[in-house]
Amino acid sequence: MIYVDADACPVKAECETVGTRHKVKVAIVSNGGLRPSQNPYVETVIVPEGPDVADMWIADRAKPGDVVITNDIPLAAKCVEAGAQVLRHNGEPLTRANIGNVLATRDLMADIRAADPFRQGGGKGFTKSDRSRFLDALERALRKARTEGAGS
Repeated sequence: MIYVDADACPVKAECETVGTRHKVKVAIVSNGGLRPSQNPYVETVIVPEGPDVADMWIADRAKPGDVVITNDIPLAAKCVEAGAQVLRHNGEPLTRANIGNVLATRDLMADIRAADPFRQGGGKGFTKSDRSRFLDALERALRKARTEGAGS
């Protein structure tokens, strides 16, 4: 299963394409505003409004053999702990080896932004190379998830 934290996700179509090619179900999870796909491999999951409801829905289901697509670092940490393969939108894998550093950096940057109200947001834009890197990473993550899911 591929779980997509769909709010502000620039790679939903890519997840659908790769999931279909591998005949893997894809859950597109959000709190609304998305057009449901007609693809039989894709389930559009609309969760109630509220902070982190979509994240909790995904975290409660992610397990070894699954792939989770998210830029939400606390959600990623929960899914890594559950044994799922986790990818950011730019293709960066989040693993047991790096999730601690990524969480610490996220917290540090939140503190820096809170201390300086003029230093706000605006990361790099999403590029064609990010999309390409993501597609390659998703292929690798699916292969790895299959072998790990078969072993559990």
